[in-house]
Amino acid sequence: MTVLLPLSTAFGQLKDTPTWTDPEVAAKEFPGFALMGEYINDNEAIQVVPADGKFYLSIYSGGLPGAGWDYGKIQHEWVTEDMLAARLDGYKKIDRASKLEFTAPPEGAIVLFDGNKRGHWAFGKVANGYLLAGAKTKRKDFKDLKLHFETRIVLRPELQLAHPNRGNSGVFLLGAYEVQICDTFGVDFAPDRWTVDRVMKRPDTWCGAIYGLNEPKVNMCLPPLAWQSFDIEFTAARFDNHKKKISDARMTVHQNGVLIHDDVALERGTGGSPSGPRAEVPSGPIVFQNHSSPNEFRNIWVVEKK
Repeated sequence: MTVLLPLSTAFGQLKDTPTWTDPEVAAKEFPGFALMGEYINDNEAIQVVPADGKFYLSIYSGGLPGAGWDYGKIQHEWVTEDMLAARLDGYKKIDRASKLEFTAPPEGAIVLFDGNKRGHWAFGKVANGYLLAGAKTKRKDFKDLKLHFETRIVLRPELQLAHPNRGNSGVFLLGAYEVQICDTFGVDFAPDRWTVDRVMKRPDTWCGAIYGLNEPKVNMCLPPLAWQSFDIEFTAARFDNHKKKISDARMTVHQNGVLIHDDVALERGTGGSPSGPRAEVPSGPIVFQNHSSPNEFRNIWVVEKK
């Protein structure tokens, strides 16, 4: 569906902005939807991102991020809709989301959501068979685990690149350590682009980041309204009998099947509020943050480490 949401953030009051949560509706109502996405032509690839009433092109040598890109300097162009068809002449549009392996829960997994909340959630709404952002497990004693989930990030094409309300959400392990979820499709990590392209926030707050601590190894964010997968392996911090931390929490993350964090030590909890980082804990719940973006989640399961 399409909704107009008044958005208020730390960056000030925003005008009502069109928000699409359904790709079929977006395809009918937003002319740029058919143009947004990923394109390849031999050893060059382009990601096309609608933003600020135009289209932002990220141009890669070797292939797409996570699929052949040689990590060379990314080139960029801003074009209008009437220029785009000519610019993409000779390129083939591809849909990597359609080829992802959306992993079924293994034997022994705790299935937190499969279209039904199964009594696992202290709060959280379900719509059209999907769990909406803004949900917290009843269990508060998760510790060492592997978490799998899939998410569909909303489309807000009028906002500028990496705007905090382009699908802002996140998953909190133990309620204290956040892996960010948002639409940063096609945005460049290189600092020299941030001013030129009016990028609003740092890469350690982009999709897949361990919020405020570590940016992902590669920007694996797919286009908004495509289903994306996350697999997170987490080991909780350890504390002595006096509640003094004796070892850091650690996290490995795959986004859309690509490794973006490899056994990262977390020196503190995450957090972007004025009160600072969240307190570290030995155990806690799993929380899918609601941050003014109606992102959807499905196929959520946990395997606890023994």
